[in-house]
Amino acid sequence: MQAENRYEAGPLADLLEKLEHSAPELRTVADWPGEQFQWLAEAGVLGWVIPREYGGEELSQAEVIQGYLELATVCMTTTFVLTQRNGACQRIAGSEDEQLKAELLPQLARGEIFATVGISHLTTSRQHLKRPVVEAELRDDVIELNGAVPWVTGAPAADFVVTGGTTEDGRQVLIALPMDLDGVQVKPPAELMALNASQTASIDLSGVRAPRRFLLAGPIEGVMQRGQGGGAGSVTTSSLAAGLSLRSIRSLETEARLRADLEDVVRPLRQELDELRQDIAAASARDADGDDPRLAAPAIRRRANSLVLRATQAHLAATKGAGFVAGHPAERAVREAMFFLVWSCPQPVLQAALREFACLGVE
Repeated sequence: MQAENRYEAGPLADLLEKLEHSAPELRTVADWPGEQFQWLAEAGVLGWVIPREYGGEELSQAEVIQGYLELATVCMTTTFVLTQRNGACQRIAGSEDEQLKAELLPQLARGEIFATVGISHLTTSRQHLKRPVVEAELRDDVIELNGAVPWVTGAPAADFVVTGGTTEDGRQVLIALPMDLDGVQVKPPAELMALNASQTASIDLSGVRAPRRFLLAGPIEGVMQRGQGGGAGSVTTSSLAAGLSLRSIRSLETEARLRADLEDVVRPLRQELDELRQDIAAASARDADGDDPRLAAPAIRRRANSLVLRATQAHLAATKGAGFVAGHPAERAVREAMFFLVWSCPQPVLQAALREFACLGVE
């Protein structure tokens, strides 16, 4: 069995303990994890994806992915919000605008400002619509944006949202949008099955005139395929699913010490998780998928989704009626696991899940 947590005796041990203790308190849209983000800043976590020249730690992708897995094991809400914030930081860091990076990245590394992403309409969400969800028009020294940005995590708390729009000729722009501009309106956060404290909301843009100096990329076709950020179906998402699986499997292992009937159930789940973690680590340690199909991001995501759904429901079943009571760790885990069916879930991954539900096997 591999080491559970490489930080268990290190500098992040206190952080993990505090996050685990506070996780049950993050229940409603009013429970924004502001205090948790202060802890992340104090522990240096907010600098993980920010270059050293701007005050960050600039960890490797493999180190960041491992960190996500460990954080998700104790608090899914905080970790999910962190991934969205880090996605924004990576897009800003990938810009060629040195002045903008020098302005924003040091503040982000210190936790003085909060940024997030609103890019699902450029990747997986509402791509079937003929008219762009957000229309962009470049005018001299400004970019005018009109439309609605869906699914923006932490929108009410954001100082900047990395988002984009589509121009009349079909090209796209990506921008670090200041949230204090005229015409920006954050809608009330949606009531979700889980992760309500992430304050995920839509943002209406009505004649928003953003200074062109906040442009990160474009206008080009497929702006989200350029640079970093962890796109749809990426290993980042799978690492959180693995972390949640680990939480439920640990609980099952604890219960199995008292109930011999659970041993045959827990053993294959643990083996599957260990293999998944090894493959996530291998995939995140290299630049491309290479020749091993098991290490391709969609393949890993299919396995991670399947495992997290089964592990959390096994956890619920093992706890019986107690686990069905609101606030029990098992029912919270089941609700959180459902999120992976909709979060950055590419069609092949979704189709694989549907086939598994119908007992058709995976093609």
